[in-house]
Amino acid sequence: MSEGVIDEVVDEQLVIPGSLPLLPVRDVVVFPFMIVPLFVGREQSINAVDSSLTRDRLIFTATQKDPANENPGPADIYESGTVSMIMRMMKLPDGRVKILLQGLARGRIMGCTQSTPSYIVDIKKIKEKTTDEIPLKVEAMMRNVREHLEQLASLGKVVFQEIMMVVDNIKDPGRLADLVAANLGLTLDEGQSILETLDPVVRLDLVSGFIAKELQVAEMQASIQTQAKEEMDKTQREYFLREQMRAIKAELGEISETKEEGEEFRDKIKAARLPEEAEKEALKQVERLEMMHPDAAESALIRNYLEWIVDLPWSVHTKDMLDLVKAKKILDTDHYDLEKIKERILEYLAVRKLQKKTKGPILCFIGPPGVGKTSLGKSIARSMGRKFVRISLGGIKDEAEIRGHRRTYVGALPGRIIQGIKQAGTSNPVFMMDEIDKMGMDFRGDPASALLEVLDPEQNNSFSDHYLNLPFDLSKAMFIMTANMADPIPGPLKDRMETIYLPGYTEEEKLQITKKYIIGRQLKEHGLTKKHFTLPDATLKKIISEYTREAGLRNLEREIASLCRKVARKVAEGETKKTVIQAKDLPKYLGPPVYVPDLEKETNVVGLATGLAWTAVGGEILNIEAIIMPGRGQLTLTGHLGDVMKESAQAAVSYARSRAADLNIDTDFKHIDIHIHVPSGAIPKDGPSAGITMAAALISALTRKPIKNGIAMTGEITLRGRVLPIGGLKEKSLAALRAKTRTIIMPDLNEKDLVEIPEDVRERLTFIPVKHMDDVVDAIFRKKPRAKPKTTSKPMTTRRRKEARA
Repeated sequence: MSEGVIDEVVDEQLVIPGSLPLLPVRDVVVFPFMIVPLFVGREQSINAVDSSLTRDRLIFTATQKDPANENPGPADIYESGTVSMIMRMMKLPDGRVKILLQGLARGRIMGCTQSTPSYIVDIKKIKEKTTDEIPLKVEAMMRNVREHLEQLASLGKVVFQEIMMVVDNIKDPGRLADLVAANLGLTLDEGQSILETLDPVVRLDLVSGFIAKELQVAEMQASIQTQAKEEMDKTQREYFLREQMRAIKAELGEISETKEEGEEFRDKIKAARLPEEAEKEALKQVERLEMMHPDAAESALIRNYLEWIVDLPWSVHTKDMLDLVKAKKILDTDHYDLEKIKERILEYLAVRKLQKKTKGPILCFIGPPGVGKTSLGKSIARSMGRKFVRISLGGIKDEAEIRGHRRTYVGALPGRIIQGIKQAGTSNPVFMMDEIDKMGMDFRGDPASALLEVLDPEQNNSFSDHYLNLPFDLSKAMFIMTANMADPIPGPLKDRMETIYLPGYTEEEKLQITKKYIIGRQLKEHGLTKKHFTLPDATLKKIISEYTREAGLRNLEREIASLCRKVARKVAEGETKKTVIQAKDLPKYLGPPVYVPDLEKETNVVGLATGLAWTAVGGEILNIEAIIMPGRGQLTLTGHLGDVMKESAQAAVSYARSRAADLNIDTDFKHIDIHIHVPSGAIPKDGPSAGITMAAALISALTRKPIKNGIAMTGEITLRGRVLPIGGLKEKSLAALRAKTRTIIMPDLNEKDLVEIPEDVRERLTFIPVKHMDDVVDAIFRKKPRAKPKTTSKPMTTRRRKEARA
């Protein structure tokens, strides 16, 4: 036997050996003379129980320092513990063991002699001090502890009657301290501190402090419960009295259903926390309702009016999530790129964090269909922690749709704004109004003019709906408008909004969005997983370039959905092999390519020039043809052209005639006819930016020189040949990139707009800024077009700089 290990006798009958199996316990401290049931589930602990039962049923219990540790070692267990005896043992169906344990004596671990299959430790029994005579002070402490325990039991603390009887008969202060501590529900640290305290008097004093604290908590808890019960009793008493009073008045005929309804409305008005003016009007209408007969026609109108008032969130608002890092993460997760819009939202949140009374911004997203305007609004609401509500203004012609109807009309309702606020249930939602550019007007009023008050930060804090006829504060809401075009929006309305343009996506951006968002969403909607279906990047690029040609993503998503449906059919028919659709297999699934790149159809053709146009759905390529034939000097224009394009064609002819000698044109204009045609004649076309394109096609036909394939151009021309600036350069650049064009001739005054074009797009294009038509002619007939040497322009690409130096 190792050094320091001795045998002791307990109750003159039981011999405690020097080494015992170790049972680590958690969530409990076992005290001497304490009987406690334990569930044993760890394999090592079960082995310790089995080892104890095969010997003398004695086992050493010690508490773990960390209850969450599933495999504690000797260093993870307190050294001080209790020598215990297993009184009963029962094996459970789930493999665990339930034992009934009784603590016998304090002990200390002196060393570990075995670690498998269970821990065997050397122990030293700790002999406690005993006294034959108890001093008066200790006797007083013992009585104090007994009284406190009785008070705890009277206040609702679960203390068994048997324990109270045993406590009254204990004369030893140490044993009294252990028994009380075992039934107080102390924390592990408090229980362990009592177990490690060897002096009985000190231990009793420690327990006295714990029980005094527990008594104070119990008294406070009882006081709270008593107070709550009194309040509840008072409320119930008042309720019963009111009900009795109401029943008595009903019997006497002094109360009616209208009175009851009025009381209900008063309670709702009080709970709604209305502004002073709204509350005054609501109570006035309640009084009118109470004086009316329930079957009166006007009572239904007043009832509906009051229900709208009490249901509106006058003082309800959601708390903004002002964690900028988290908000940015949500915006980045939901949408690819769109950095300008994300930055604007984060700036608002930053200001909101510093200034709590900031008014909500009023934004307008303008861009082609399918670029994510509506979904962006939902992401903004999610990133700010606000409710989202959306209405569509397309086709609205009645002012009452915005401001509501007067209550004098049958079936009158508040306008779309108030309805949306009620739907959101909060006064500060993210409020999206779609298709603001598609509103109309007729004899019933102009909805766009009605929106002026809604979207004016200086006025919308007291927006008055015709139905409510009460001011409602809309300044806390964040309004977001969407439109495809900016031109149809009235100037005063546009002036109240902060406009942000979403021009469309490049092929590379579409590829990334498809991989990150569209494919996963379509797989989920069609019940597929990545184990069933894969689209390589080459396949996606071919779908983007040859099966869709749009600024947005809607047609692209339709094509992906079409592929998913075909794969879903295969899976439903029992095919288990993974489908990988290669680019060469696309015609089998989607049919022949819909689009062939425009500039690959023709190669260096005389009289053919490629222009760039802006439409409501993004930029487009525009091929313009010109031919010369014998005739009498007539000019023919075809292709469903508008007046502005016809005037541009006439200006181009006049310029060519005036510069015939400089351009080496030896044709007599009196004996020829000129025909300028723009294909896709069923589509109306108009705008000034095709001027230089028409002039270039005409000069090419007159000089019989072909324009080099791969050049697109845009710009307005004057009679003297000056090239005037145009709009939509960003959209036109994206259209050129989609059509595999690499060189763009543009007005020199538009060079400042290059900063709006994404850097990766600028790097893949060569921009040639021109001031005069002579510069255009010089660029289109040179074998290798070169950029104008203008190094001061920041957006000039690397390629342009090299060509400029050349």
